[in-house]
Amino acid sequence: MHLVRSSLFVPGHKPDWVAKAQAAGADELILDLEDAVPDDQKTAAREIVRDSVQSLFRQGQYCSVRINGFATGRALDDLESVICAELRAVMLPKVETVEDILSLDTLLSHLERRAGLPDGLVATTLVLETAGAMRDACDIARAGRRVHQIMLACGPGGDAARAVGYQWTKHGEETVYLRSKAVLDTRAAGIPYPMTSSWWDIRDLDGLRKDAERNRRLGMRGMCLMHPSHVPIVNEIFSPQETEIAHARGLLAAMEAAEADGNAAVIYDGDMVDYAMVTTAKELIELADGIPPNSTNASN
Repeated sequence: MHLVRSSLFVPGHKPDWVAKAQAAGADELILDLEDAVPDDQKTAAREIVRDSVQSLFRQGQYCSVRINGFATGRALDDLESVICAELRAVMLPKVETVEDILSLDTLLSHLERRAGLPDGLVATTLVLETAGAMRDACDIARAGRRVHQIMLACGPGGDAARAVGYQWTKHGEETVYLRSKAVLDTRAAGIPYPMTSSWWDIRDLDGLRKDAERNRRLGMRGMCLMHPSHVPIVNEIFSPQETEIAHARGLLAAMEAAEADGNAAVIYDGDMVDYAMVTTAKELIELADGIPPNSTNASN
């Protein structure tokens, strides 16, 4: 499982934007063939995206591709054009049912065999942007053997807002339930990194920070972004801070000392600590260790 704190969308028909996007330091670039590409440029964009995928792979940049939805009639052509050994994941828009994700899996298996690639090489990101997907996220994810990431869309004015009917605010109370449910469904499906796309205001970086902090408190592990300027803040918020890491290491040391004395619990920093908290501390340290050394990881 690839750790993703920040996913950044890049229009697939603009190769010059890819280098700029990569410089932002996002854990994942999503090369878009759907909403960000005009209809008359979608066909030409496929080859551009494939070339970008291969180039980014050589540079060590993790990336995925958002294809067009099944209803457009473009999905298969998109997949045929971008499938390659360097492609790591695809994102299918407008997923509604288990059948949608199974159909995608079948197409990918066929194209992998035809290209001589290992079965299951290409993962899928389940995007929750329809009412059906939001309601049945856990079942859909469990049915799709390739699903490695779930991303909830809960921003202003788009497909998700229209599907559910909420009125978006910067405070986010109208989507707290959706965010919490997405976290629960993701974890129940055995996927460790739930994500959300919830902030589109390019200029309001203070609002972004508050939104990212809210998402992390709810259990999200990253955000999908629309602008490179948002990447450093999101990487910072979703990276364990030095104070958190020091607390986790101290907790583990205290527990080891308690075990040496024959105890299974200990008071550390004013709190009663048992084995459940030890597991949580180990997971936090593992998360911190998985962050690339050249990536943003600001401390308190």
